[in-house]
Amino acid sequence: MELNKYIEHTLLKQDATKQDLIKLCDEAKQYNFLGVCVNSSNVKLVKEQLKNSSVKVVSVVGFPLGACLSEVKAFEAEKAIKFGADEIDMVINVQSLKDKDYEYTLEDIKTVKHSCGEIPLKVIIETDLLTTDEIKKACEIILKSGADFAKTSTGFVKNGLGAKIEDVKLMNDILKNTNVKIKASGGIKTREQALQLIEAGAIRLGTSSGVNLVKT
Repeated sequence: MELNKYIEHTLLKQDATKQDLIKLCDEAKQYNFLGVCVNSSNVKLVKEQLKNSSVKVVSVVGFPLGACLSEVKAFEAEKAIKFGADEIDMVINVQSLKDKDYEYTLEDIKTVKHSCGEIPLKVIIETDLLTTDEIKKACEIILKSGADFAKTSTGFVKNGLGAKIEDVKLMNDILKNTNVKIKASGGIKTREQALQLIEAGAIRLGTSSGVNLVKT
């Protein structure tokens, strides 16, 4: 298996420096990762670093809380795409989902998807904060939204476990045989874990440990 082609090499830390981001891109090119995932303010830099390579630029929006206005997420997505983002990863409005305001949850995603146009949109549902039923409902809403992926986690929930095998299996139960794919992210540290997540149904892996995963 070419594990490298599942990996979005990720750096979303607040204190990441320009040199850290250049290193991220150099590693992505060296190991031929599928993509890099960065904050929107860093898209322009990494796009320049990755020119003449096949590595995709993925930008997060509304990250990490997902609690800003839908229009703000959409504006951020538009700007990230303008500066070279090939894909967008937005954070769901967790509050509206938990309040069972499913119309707002759906419209939040649709608003960002409208800004993305043909650019793939992944929706981070933050599984660490959701019940089993809420994970199912989130996936059902994503199916209606026109988004392209459901994604497990930001990796920023305090004491959160991130991508769990059972959560990916649950998501796959809802999304298999549909146009919506699964990205697992958050806390993926070992090759064994990565392979188990793929077996469970993920076709993308967001991780800051990509180099270790492919070298072990």
